[in-house]
Parts: sequence; structure tokens; C-alpha cells
Amino acid sequence: MAQPSRSSPSPQAAFVDGYLPYLLARASHLVSCEFHREVEAAGLSIPEWRVLAALADRSECTIGALADLTLAKQPTLTKLVDRMAAGGLVARRNGAHDRRHAMVSITARGRARVRALLGQAALHERRVLDGFGPAQADQLKDTLRRLIALHAPR
Repeated sequence: MAQPSRSSPSPQAAFVDGYLPYLLARASHLVSCEFHREVEAAGLSIPEWRVLAALADRSECTIGALADLTLAKQPTLTKLVDRMAAGGLVARRNGAHDRRHAMVSITARGRARVRALLGQAALHERRVLDGFGPAQADQLKDTLRRLIALHAPR
């Protein structure tokens, strides 16, 4: 039986090197880890950062939409928003009949907490995309947005 050459990938390696969910997860992990250390050094958890970043350029957002934006399950996010509201980082306006329809907005204190990190995130993104030209970087982002739109819950 012939041995595979060292230059050809094994069938398992070929699969993970070409399987989109794995590639997306691996790329996300590699790109995010460095910046997540900066977030934690600033005294925020990653979920808190995601909430503040998502709200930074919105007037308000429903809990459900915020859960989608922050990659969180709605019950978990509701508890996090409650803690963040108690800490003065966000404001929450409950729906008339259902807590899931609560509207969340960033406060001045939350905006001040996230301002420097937003700048650091922009610098981090530039470093990550350094090997890409502007058109390639825009195409990558557009492709990811299209992929998200095609598979986001309706």
C-alpha cells in the first residue's frame, strides 16, 4: 500500500482545510483572540463588549435583535443587559406586555467605556487586513455580510 506523500494533505486535513464552517470558526478565533485580550484588559467581558459595540451607533435595539448581533442566546443576554443596566452602561425600557420586546440603549457611561475600545478595534482590523488591498478587504466583508443575510433567522 502506497504511503501518502508529505506534500499531499491527508483526507482529514483536506476536509477541514476546505470546510466552510470550520474555516469561518478558525478565522474568527484567530482574528478575535488578540483583540479580546484588549477588551478584558479594559475591564469588560466579551459579551459586554459586544453589547456596547452593537449599541454604539444605534439609538436603541430590541433584546431579540441585540441577541442576534452579539451572538448570544436571548435569556442569557437578558440577564447580561439587566446587570449592565444596574451598572449604568445601558438603559432598558421594557415592552408593555413582554420582556423580550424590551428596548435597550447605550448610556453616556457605556459610551465612555467603549469609546477607546472602538478605536482599538479599528486599529486591530487594519492590522488583520494588512495583507489585503482595500478592494479585497471590502469584498471579504461584503461576502461575509451576504452569507450572514442568507442564513440569519427570519
